[in-house]
Amino acid sequence: MANSWWEIQIFCDTALDEVVFWRLEKFGCRGTSSQVKGASCLVAAYLPQQQASLLDLSALSLLIRQDALCVESSPPVVQWHLIDEEDWASSWKVYWQPQKVGDRFLINPAWIPEPEKTDRLILTLEPGVAFGTGDHATTQLCLEALEMRFSDNPQNVVIADVGCGSGILSVGAILLGAVQAYAVDTDPLAVRATRENIELNHIDPDRLTVGEGSVEQLEKMIREPVDGLVCNILAEVIIDLIPQWKPIVKLTTWGILSGILLEQAKPVADTLEENGWIVAALWKRGDWCCLNIRRS
Repeated sequence: MANSWWEIQIFCDTALDEVVFWRLEKFGCRGTSSQVKGASCLVAAYLPQQQASLLDLSALSLLIRQDALCVESSPPVVQWHLIDEEDWASSWKVYWQPQKVGDRFLINPAWIPEPEKTDRLILTLEPGVAFGTGDHATTQLCLEALEMRFSDNPQNVVIADVGCGSGILSVGAILLGAVQAYAVDTDPLAVRATRENIELNHIDPDRLTVGEGSVEQLEKMIREPVDGLVCNILAEVIIDLIPQWKPIVKLTTWGILSGILLEQAKPVADTLEENGWIVAALWKRGDWCCLNIRRS
């Protein structure tokens, strides 16, 4: 019994998956994964059996259904079953396969051999329990926006990654040609995942520095204001962070923001304008959007 785990599976609209991830994290799940098919998403999460009863799981299912109602999403299907401990750590990996993102990236799970012939940048990833596998629309939009930013081979670009998760955006920026990246996350597991992915992609750790914390930690890490800023979190968090960015940016700094539902774009844009930013472009995929911003 002590060596058994709950595998929780939620089949939902892609518009709900980030809320589902947040709900599962609050519930205490140790690992999550997702598989997107069209407008639907299968989210899997894992929790030691002794940490949740059947009543707890039923209550979680009810909360997720209520979340769906709040965002006017289709009712999700929530189910769970027990698996042995030796199976849980790898069972989620069957859902995640190599994926092309944008024109230049190939996201390759660390446990799958790299393709022998490809003209894409191979971004090897072991996300652990951190957000960011390249499967989610917000991550894809951010990577594609980074491609655009680096399409003219800009020199000596330094970026900051606020809420780095698995480090996928920071690693991607370095592969595209950024000379330096600084990444922070308030979750120590995300910091650990980012460090592991730095090593997996053979990146000099002096070029990609990661620390636990938020903007205050970035202020301690950077030598001077950065050229670019990426932030793929939730809209509510981004709105709180925007006023804090002033010490780490300059008049020419650009930004890439996602984790934002289309219906949340206006309050984010309003807060940006109040703090000296302009939304230069809005890209969308499904119910999600990515804001490409610059200083006003």
